[in-house]
Amino acid sequence: MSEQSGIPLIVITRSQDHVEAINSSLRNAGHPVHCTWLPDARDLGDALTQINPEMLIAFADEAGADLAAVMKIKLQSAPELPVLAVRERVDESAIAEAMALGARDVVTLANRGRLQAVATRELRAYRLERALGKTLSTAREYREQLQHFLEGSADAITHVQEGIIVEANRAWLELFGYSGDDALTGTPLMDLFEQETHVALKGALVASLQGKWTDHALKVQALLSDGSSLPLEITLTKVDLDNEPAIRLCIPAREKQDHDLEGQLSEAVKVDSTTGFLQQRHLVAALRERCAQPVKGGVREFALIKPDRFADIQKSIGVLQSEEFMAQLADALRSQLAPTDLCGRFGGNGILVQLDRGTSRDVDAWAENVIKRVNEHLFTFDQKSLSATVSVGVSALVPSGSGLDGVIADAAEALRQARVRGGNQMGDSRRTDTETRVQAYDKIWVRHIKTALMENRFRLVQQPIASLLGEDKGMFDVLVRMLDEQHNEVLPAEFMAAAERNDLMKNIDRWVIGASMSFSANRKAECIFLRVSKDTMLDRTLATWLETQLRAIRVEPKRLCFQISEDLATEYLRQTKELAQALGKLGFRFAIEHFGAGRDPLKLLADIDMHFIKIDGSLMQGLSTNQLQQQRVKSLVEAAKRKRIETIAERVEDANTMAVLWQLGIEFIQGYFVNAPEDVTIAGDR
Repeated sequence: MSEQSGIPLIVITRSQDHVEAINSSLRNAGHPVHCTWLPDARDLGDALTQINPEMLIAFADEAGADLAAVMKIKLQSAPELPVLAVRERVDESAIAEAMALGARDVVTLANRGRLQAVATRELRAYRLERALGKTLSTAREYREQLQHFLEGSADAITHVQEGIIVEANRAWLELFGYSGDDALTGTPLMDLFEQETHVALKGALVASLQGKWTDHALKVQALLSDGSSLPLEITLTKVDLDNEPAIRLCIPAREKQDHDLEGQLSEAVKVDSTTGFLQQRHLVAALRERCAQPVKGGVREFALIKPDRFADIQKSIGVLQSEEFMAQLADALRSQLAPTDLCGRFGGNGILVQLDRGTSRDVDAWAENVIKRVNEHLFTFDQKSLSATVSVGVSALVPSGSGLDGVIADAAEALRQARVRGGNQMGDSRRTDTETRVQAYDKIWVRHIKTALMENRFRLVQQPIASLLGEDKGMFDVLVRMLDEQHNEVLPAEFMAAAERNDLMKNIDRWVIGASMSFSANRKAECIFLRVSKDTMLDRTLATWLETQLRAIRVEPKRLCFQISEDLATEYLRQTKELAQALGKLGFRFAIEHFGAGRDPLKLLADIDMHFIKIDGSLMQGLSTNQLQQQRVKSLVEAAKRKRIETIAERVEDANTMAVLWQLGIEFIQGYFVNAPEDVTIAGDR
């Protein structure tokens, strides 16, 4: 036995020598026993109660010894206690007789080795049985507490093991429209949800079992018993159920406390009763407030959505039912919105959405998904049903632009152009800058950029890259910020285009590379991802300059991963291969970002040596409900894995997208859902 605490034993014998023999034999076998000597078996009942022994040893050959009487007393006070009988000689018949009375075995002092082995076996068995009994008792208590919790909770709760519902409380049953306590027991969980929800829900279940899902609310479309669907938010928690892992799914009860009523009413008066989105005047007020603050990263754009041939729709279903059409249109759109999107009814049958996204390509993908979803949706009205399409006009808010009024007007004009072309498509007003305007804009920014470079007024910020498959590895994407003369932060969206048009990117890139190398040397980050421009990629002096930097800074080159865009790699394939090879010789790593949106990403995988691909953020837009898009991402992941290239998903913005990526086998994610890039400064003055 491994336990070092004393082991209480009772020895029934008339001879003290026998007690000492038992004590020395068991101690020599490694058992720190404490033997209580009972010369008379009539004292056994009290001894069992007071001592709580782990074994009883009775010398059965002595005059007056009655093993049957000993066993009867033992059975009354300690039925599970093991008993060994000691005799002068041991044979099969003696063992059978003793075991028939309830003893575990018969031993003799003449064979101390067997005595020790039998005692060790029985002590271990007794302790294991006692521990098992305690575990089962605790499990029963936990089960009872869990049952009380389920029955008393107003939240809808179910427990799932291997995808099967093992129990559900009444609130869950009532919510889904079932009666009977066991109505759903043994039912596959997926049967309770719409098909479009399945991939995200499966991913969330897998992540929860791995302990990687933390306080994320999953948006789902529940399928009720009457065939209707209901949008819900579910929280998932890993629990133990009967000593087996399970997932608890919880749908919180709607709060109805009196102190919330005033706030709910205040918000309700701002909302359009048909669509559930903001009324126009409240939408405009919210947009003005948001646009007063600069976007922290990426782009801020607007989308105006209107149904095509709305007059024909009204004629088909009637003017009164046209409001029901707008309600169904809003429902179709709602699943495409991110939590940060501002959305409201605008101009009768229009819906205006303000979107903060990583790139304009993300907005394009979002708009295309909206158009596709509406086109596939069947609108139903009493006995009638119809299909409809929408057009979307997109515009961008730029620092030097005409403000909110102008950007909404641009979206309206883009929408008009899309409808002129036949509808069911996107119109784009974002590329209408005149040459004169661009030149004036550049003239100002070129001066600011050059001055900031001379005065070292740049800094880097990090965006963490999170692991989906294991522990986070300390990987970061870095982005550059410029500081103005008052040391206020200037975002890349304001100056980077001017830098690209005026041959300043190589200077900025070298600052970024140097600062990233210094950070890696000082902080020992596992991997820093830094992007380089076309000018740097085509710079034949880059490798020589990097060798000089490595000698000066003494950083492990594998801690830095250079990345270029897929568009750039496709346009300059030969130069990209040469860059990847040159960086590899120096020990750096290489990646292609915005991967998968181009015309032939698999060719790049075949032709270029790389360590990572960053799957484009535009493919994350609507991923949780778009099965074709899910298959596209999955094929990219599988192709990368065949070449042992690790995969990172860009611009992940919600829990449902993350859950789907788990299912698709993505290894890492980055984006605002993980962490915003402006939160932590990692490099300042150099």
